[in-house]
Amino acid sequence: QAEINYKFNTLLAAADDLQLFKYIVKNVAWRNGKTATFMPKPIFGDNGSGMHVHQSLWSGGSPLFYDEAGYAGLSDLARYYIGGILKHAPSLLAFTNPTVNSYHRLVPGFEAPVNLVYSQRNRSAAMRIPITGSNPKAKRVEFRAPDSSGNPYLAFSALLLAGLDGIKNKIEPAEPIDKDLYELAPEEHA
Repeated sequence: QAEINYKFNTLLAAADDLQLFKYIVKNVAWRNGKTATFMPKPIFGDNGSGMHVHQSLWSGGSPLFYDEAGYAGLSDLARYYIGGILKHAPSLLAFTNPTVNSYHRLVPGFEAPVNLVYSQRNRSAAMRIPITGSNPKAKRVEFRAPDSSGNPYLAFSALLLAGLDGIKNKIEPAEPIDKDLYELAPEEHA
């Protein structure tokens, strides 16, 4: 298992990049007598493979998710965007986690985000705000539930629409959770 990152891009170009990336990886593996899989849970009893989707919004070359005074450096607009994604998350999973195998990954105990909460740094939250330093251009949010079994064009579009609904309707997410969710007692889970 390997984590591979590639350069950010617009929604359509990022979906194109992902399709090309998967095609290249599978073909290089095949040429070398190996098999590459992007299955969410290829091995029972081991951690699965996610496709964490990082997102940010820009207008006229300026980032819209940064506010030095906000929680984790987030603007109100970014917070509403998170609120929209968390509100629509159960429906979004039809696009971001479309297979039965997808749900074998989303179980407690295997470093998968099984709680619909947000947090800075915390990799156990469904929505994470990565630590990016003080550069406003690097401020983004990461939805950690998706896997690569879905259609990236539909998945990325559904995430954007959910986030935009959050902005349009000023959907406030619940308070952020800065505890390690993997260590919470069952009665504390969101």
